[in-house]
Amino acid sequence: MAIKVFSFFFFVYLLVEMHEISAMVPAVIVFGDSTVDPGNNNQISTVLKSNFAPYGRDYFGGQPTGRFSNGRIATDFISEAYGIKPAIPAYLDPKFDIRDFATGVSFASAGTGYDNATSDVLSVIPFWKEMVYYKEFQDKLRGYLGNDIANHHLSESLHLISIGTNDFLENYYPFPTRSSEYPVDKYEIFLIGIASNFIRELYNLGARKIAINGLPPMGCLPLERTTNIMHGSACIEEYNDVAKDFNQKLQDSVTELNRELGGIQLVMSNPYYKLLEMIQNPILFGFENVATACCGTGYFEMSYMCDRMNPFTCSDANKYIFWDSFHPTEKTNFILADHAFKTTLTVFR
Repeated sequence: MAIKVFSFFFFVYLLVEMHEISAMVPAVIVFGDSTVDPGNNNQISTVLKSNFAPYGRDYFGGQPTGRFSNGRIATDFISEAYGIKPAIPAYLDPKFDIRDFATGVSFASAGTGYDNATSDVLSVIPFWKEMVYYKEFQDKLRGYLGNDIANHHLSESLHLISIGTNDFLENYYPFPTRSSEYPVDKYEIFLIGIASNFIRELYNLGARKIAINGLPPMGCLPLERTTNIMHGSACIEEYNDVAKDFNQKLQDSVTELNRELGGIQLVMSNPYYKLLEMIQNPILFGFENVATACCGTGYFEMSYMCDRMNPFTCSDANKYIFWDSFHPTEKTNFILADHAFKTTLTVFR
């Protein structure tokens, strides 16, 4: 009971702190994968969806939206922290239009990656198509606000990119194509080249405030730990080492791009060590379960395997770092967003 009370007040304390910081960003514009997809996959033909219970059970009204969590995702909290709005809509959701998108929109697609081959695995939106949607959005925004106001609006908006884990866990390691073509360090360089060119294109289209996320300790995701049963279901350190190496290369690229592109404010937000701290010291954050997820048995369920018929789903997701075997709970998303907002993203305030 004491842990539950502590967890609740800790969560409320962080929420109040974030609200007290004023905004200097008119919109949060998002690209990436399931970490930041609020429901675009609902509108495409793919098996990777989450627009059904128990997903969204702690969201506003208890409604599943297509977010891969029990509630809100990190970008929702970042938008709220900037004083914009409490949730960022999916670009493909027909319930919204340019009036909604003007203050924040997500083009992200669960299951996608930098590599086109990654999006092919589960037939989701490739990363390049997110840029196509962004250009379409820009045209709509100029029609809504006028050219000059829209251009200024875009230059002041935060463009946030969160992607990359699927390239390794859904593509490079499970299938032989890329791993036979590249040693892992060269694959990292290949992906960062795609990321760098994406940022250059955003810059050429008028974006000036850009944040790109690094990789989490992906060897500690419950699904990966389940496959490591011969070693006590410990984190797969090989995967964690790859994440750390990728993050260093990404940071080096960010440094170079800041030199190359005049007037850009480009930062890398690194979730690795904050999430690892939560995993290694869960009691400090009010968590009780780190190796398994809330939904189902917590070992392997995700998407359609995490459904309302599963009798093993936990009653209190705030005790868990992970909601399903691959994605964080709303509470974890909030802590990671709060950390990013108060560290890396301070340059935009």
